Amino acid sequence: MAYQVITNCPVCSKTLKITKLQCSHCHTTIENEFELSKLASLSKDQLQFVEVFLTCRGNIKEVEKELGVSYPTVRGKLNDIISSLGYAEKKKNVVDEKKIVSMLENGEITTDEAIKLLKDE
Repeated sequence: MAYQVITNCPVCSKTLKITKLQCSHCHTTIENEFELSKLASLSKDQLQFVEVFLTCRGNIKEVEKELGVSYPTVRGKLNDIISSLGYAEKKKNVVDEKKIVSMLENGEITTDEAIKLLKDE
């Protein structure tokens, strides 16, 4: 019987390393340090979501229908998986509109510069 690979130590919760591989046919054994893919660290629920997401070709509306959940739930699950894979969510530069208007009023920047800043270019 095959079990799903565990990726974290049940004692200290640190990442486990695979050190032994064996062929189930000829019993050849290879010992070394092997790395798991990032996807191997996802939970069963997360992997199931990834499967649905891929079969829906990334169409969030289709994922909503398939799972029977709302758009915010799909986005939340997707963000959770992205975070679990170690990718930080890219944040857009927050534009301080009041500061830009103040700079424009004080003559520190031109109208064109203010427009560019407001458009976040």
